[in-house]
Amino acid sequence: MSDIVCVGILVADVLGKPVDHLPEKGKLGLVEKMSLQIGGCAANFAIDLAKLGLKTTIIGKIGDDNFGRFLLETLNSEKVDVTGLKLDKNVSTSASMVMISGDGERSILHSFGANAKFSFDDVNLDLIKESKILLIAGTFLMPDFDGEGTEKLLKYAKENGVICCMDTAWDSKGQWLRKIESSLQYLDWFMPSYDEACEMSGKKIPEEIALFFRSKGVKNVIIKLGHEGCFVKQDDQKEYQVPAFNKVKTIDTSGAGDSFCAGFIAGLYLGWNIPECARFANAVGAHCIMQIGTTAGIKSIEETLRFIKEYE
Repeated sequence: MSDIVCVGILVADVLGKPVDHLPEKGKLGLVEKMSLQIGGCAANFAIDLAKLGLKTTIIGKIGDDNFGRFLLETLNSEKVDVTGLKLDKNVSTSASMVMISGDGERSILHSFGANAKFSFDDVNLDLIKESKILLIAGTFLMPDFDGEGTEKLLKYAKENGVICCMDTAWDSKGQWLRKIESSLQYLDWFMPSYDEACEMSGKKIPEEIALFFRSKGVKNVIIKLGHEGCFVKQDDQKEYQVPAFNKVKTIDTSGAGDSFCAGFIAGLYLGWNIPECARFANAVGAHCIMQIGTTAGIKSIEETLRFIKEYE
């Protein structure tokens, strides 16, 4: 068991780079590199924290297939606690084809698979009750859990004194706010990307977006701004614009948002002040984009702090 628990999606990622054009039907295209890697917001977050040096428990669902076995073996090798994982023989493991362009941006084709069948009933509540921080990662990609299931879990966690956080994914079904609005009142930290936050709030300015979510009951808001860093609205008083580490070379942006969340929550767990947490989160995100894959670039806390000092 761990003080930090992540509930959310696990995905087997097949990555190819560079993919700047798709071949015509019936034709063959070439890429320089192709690999099978672990992905999905919850898996990325848990492994990132393990690489930083903190223990994390992951809760989610995988299928009884080759992709599922690959995910389980990878999590075990990274020393992530997998006691909260459910194995379902009736579904396939969630998977994505990730096409990485020459400039490091990615396009994704995704199959919901086991993540679509993950529900509140799959959660071991004892793991939640005994934790200090809960992150729900991959909201909008778990149709049987998003909405009512998420609200039930967050309410349970809050009643047991757990710090509640949420990160979202892109909602291809367009449900956005109406799907999760009832859950927001239980969140200590809400951490969407800028584009996702705009879709949910209908606003464009980070300060206005943050105030919108505050009006829905969120205690603190972080908006991930990509190469511009992040905007933090702490309770109803303090707000910060924390710049990114833009002098690093971008190789692959896959998993950058997940690594940001891992860095921020690591700081929270260690008792740092919020600007320190945000700066460290940006640094972890910078390490992520310097290598291909969602978790390959993550370093220890000590190495990341040294990077910040040398960068500045």
